[in-house]
Amino acid sequence: VQLQASGGGLVQAGGSLRLSCAASGRTSSTYHVGWFRQAPGKERTFVAGISSDGQSTAYTGSVGGRFTISRDHAKNTVYLQMNTLKPEDTATYYCAADRSTFYRGSYWGQGTQVTVSS
Repeated sequence: VQLQASGGGLVQAGGSLRLSCAASGRTSSTYHVGWFRQAPGKERTFVAGISSDGQSTAYTGSVGGRFTISRDHAKNTVYLQMNTLKPEDTATYYCAADRSTFYRGSYWGQGTQVTVSS
């Protein structure tokens, strides 16, 4: 499975962005997908995840109610809609896929930078 993350950018606090994670590979729709982020000098942490069938989702506490993860099987793409962005959301965002859980990744995308200005 190969993953391509996109959609990052510079936005003012309170703004919105939608990240996309496009997957290639014949069995990519059978993988659980998670979004993770890493700020400078900090560890990479879990942000949101979605099960392979799209029926189960999870979010880290700081983004609940602001971020929404979804997937489009026809397009082999997982989205992360980010609303009401805060400066503390500034990080490089990565998507990852795994057969067992969305809390870790066996396959990783290249990352997309999100910068939120105050």
